[in-house]
Amino acid sequence: MMNKLARITLNQTGKMVEPEHHHSNLLQTLEHHQLAVEYQCREGYCGSCRVKLCKGRVSYASQPLAFIQQGEILPCCCLPDGDIEIEL
Repeated sequence: MMNKLARITLNQTGKMVEPEHHHSNLLQTLEHHQLAVEYQCREGYCGSCRVKLCKGRVSYASQPLAFIQQGEILPCCCLPDGDIEIEL
């Protein structure tokens, strides 16, 4: 479950955004704050939304089917576990 005090820091600008309780994934949070993230699905099997996780941890409801490398996350199917920093 998402930490209600989680903050997402965008490392390229330093901007911080916070998820709302009704956001079911990180992609919804980024879209809510008008941040452009490419995506083709919302289920974790495409991989086009992958971003680098610089700090913190995320959790997945189920393991994504798309291949992701160490340090990458799929915003379409994860939620932050506390404060995170992503490359965006």
